[in-house]
Amino acid sequence: MSSTPVPPRREPGLHAVHVLGHGRSGSGAQVRALAAGLVARGVRVTVCAPRCAERAHDFTGSGAHFAATALRADPATVAVLRAVCAGADVVHAHGLRAAFRVSLALGRGSVPLVVTWHRGAYAEGVRGGLVRLMERRAARTAAVVLGATTELVDRARRRGARDARLVSVMLPPRRPPAESGSDAVRSGRPDARTARRAALGAQGRPLLLAAGRLAPGEGMRPLLDAARAWSVREPRPLLLVTGDGPARTALQRRIDFEDLPVRLLGHRPDGAELVAAADVLLLPGRRDAPLPLVREALRAGVPMVAVGSGAVRDLAGDAAEFVPYGDPRALAEAVGGLLADPGRRERLRAAGRARAAHGPTAEDTVAQVLSVYDELAGHPVRWRRGRSAAPG
Repeated sequence: MSSTPVPPRREPGLHAVHVLGHGRSGSGAQVRALAAGLVARGVRVTVCAPRCAERAHDFTGSGAHFAATALRADPATVAVLRAVCAGADVVHAHGLRAAFRVSLALGRGSVPLVVTWHRGAYAEGVRGGLVRLMERRAARTAAVVLGATTELVDRARRRGARDARLVSVMLPPRRPPAESGSDAVRSGRPDARTARRAALGAQGRPLLLAAGRLAPGEGMRPLLDAARAWSVREPRPLLLVTGDGPARTALQRRIDFEDLPVRLLGHRPDGAELVAAADVLLLPGRRDAPLPLVREALRAGVPMVAVGSGAVRDLAGDAAEFVPYGDPRALAEAVGGLLADPGRRERLRAAGRARAAHGPTAEDTVAQVLSVYDELAGHPVRWRRGRSAAPG
């Protein structure tokens, strides 16, 4: 029996297919919230992603259909995407990898493609050349590119996008509020944050959280240099690092050899909970940081120390301290200064919460995306003509 999913039976109303580029991508929560908002407005939504993404985000719980797809761009995966996208009014790819696979599946067909760039990609050498080729293909194939930051919008235009726009990316809905401190005292149970910190091994010591890919260019070696510098503090801070990559084994060897207070967690689906438990969020990479974690830090009032990328500056502004890329001394001094100065941390917390309170709502984002869909569905000749004029 064929494993190719049968697309949902066509019914009246707009049908949007969303394709995720990574099984554990931070954009999964964004797509889930967007799908729920679109479904509530009468749009039929199908989400194409690996099964692990469905388990993590429960897209079907939002009212969307779900089609399991692999992350490869092989003929079988392309065939699955082609079948699911057949008859859709618009296909929306989230991330560079998803856009590349969808461009192969759609070819120069009759379905308009929207691409959202949640973050940029940084690479050097041969891989850097491949990334640029994929960016050009995604930008030139899309009817509209939506960038999460002005930097990404400019990048899409440089890669040949004929229509690139800034999109307001929402914070995912809050989880139910944790038990308050007074309730915890009455019940004899620790509050959720204290219990989470204890489970992570950070009882009675500062907890630092870093996020990024464990690969060259992501600032992990300077991060460990900085961890060695602040490990002499008392109490000794604990650094947790989320993310994975080809340098993980080498980094772990160094952590063990130097007895650094660092734990590599790999990919974690509970990023928001980890951010809320941390005292400081560190973003040491040269490429764009995982923006959903930045937004969670703003909402939770967690101070940030980051490399000064345009994306993080756009979002965090005065709620973060910025350091040069690859400078472990500056990173260590910034973290040490925050840990030693509660008033400084409180100022960053207040700035972050103020930014989060005035940020885009889910309704803003859904309305903006839906207006793009309606524009493309209502003017098919316009986007088809632009598509044929753009190089492939």
